[in-house]
Amino acid sequence: MSEKTTNVGAKLHVNRDHALHLLTQMLRIRRFEERCAELYTEEKIRGFLHLYIGEEAVAVGVMQALAPEDAVVATYREHGHALARGLQMTTLMAEMYGKQEGCSRGRGGSMHLFDAGRRFYGGSAIVGAGIPLAVGLALADKLQQRDRVTVCFFGEGAVAEGAFHESLNLAALWHLPVLFVCENNLYAMGTALERSESETHIIRKAEGYRIEAESVDGMDVIAVEVAARGALSAVRAGQGPRFLECRTYRFRAHSMFDAQLYRDKAEVEAWKQKGPLLRFAHWLAETGLIDAAEQDRIEAEIADEIEQAVAFAEAGTWEPIEELTRYVYTEQPA
Repeated sequence: MSEKTTNVGAKLHVNRDHALHLLTQMLRIRRFEERCAELYTEEKIRGFLHLYIGEEAVAVGVMQALAPEDAVVATYREHGHALARGLQMTTLMAEMYGKQEGCSRGRGGSMHLFDAGRRFYGGSAIVGAGIPLAVGLALADKLQQRDRVTVCFFGEGAVAEGAFHESLNLAALWHLPVLFVCENNLYAMGTALERSESETHIIRKAEGYRIEAESVDGMDVIAVEVAARGALSAVRAGQGPRFLECRTYRFRAHSMFDAQLYRDKAEVEAWKQKGPLLRFAHWLAETGLIDAAEQDRIEAEIADEIEQAVAFAEAGTWEPIEELTRYVYTEQPA
């Protein structure tokens, strides 16, 4: 198979409403996470916190191609995926606080967001753990002859895991309706890609299992949407699994505990200059789809939404001690 690459030249016909939607979704993710970072330093949010800042175009772009009945499996860096999938910001923030009004009743925190109603099967603290789960969901859909797909997000660090290879092999063998989305941000925690992988062209690993694969500029939300729509169209048509590598970059540390000694500040700043929000905003200004006043209005609405989410989390309740062992075992109906 030949390597295919989608770049900024691959544009959808974007009308004003869709442009507003894409910009709003990326800004909601960015501002939500910036507020979470502040709350973390105030010790309102505890435990681990992995920010998605810089990678917003991937989650937002891919989600445009999904239907409500499709399933999503994410990573421990999944706040952006959850927001783009439509989970309420109030319940996400409550979960970050550990309150029982959270989407996982406060038991999951930042790394384990979950919403069965939206078929968002959350993240996992284990690298690559979501990949076999996604294959299982896709297998169930195929066996039940349900017309839906599963999308699985993971970082390039997961391709070193045995579960990655086993899952792709089974998905290809069984012709399953699953889209694998690799968010290649160049660093698996603190390890550069070229230090851990002898083959750094990620899509070649998928092609080794005879899965059609494509690389896309993950800093361009339109390019991601174009590639995702194409890949999912093939999956829905019964052509088997597809693999999408989104080349992106995280602007913040791996987690709030990371000193980032493994990369130069100049490298980070260079990537920020081609970040998804900055890039899309420039494109919107050039095309005249959105002006500065419109963006200011969106920013104000998002700021208000975030503060409402914080207030909701602050007013939330801790799970009673007597319920701590609940959900450990299946409960029998009364």
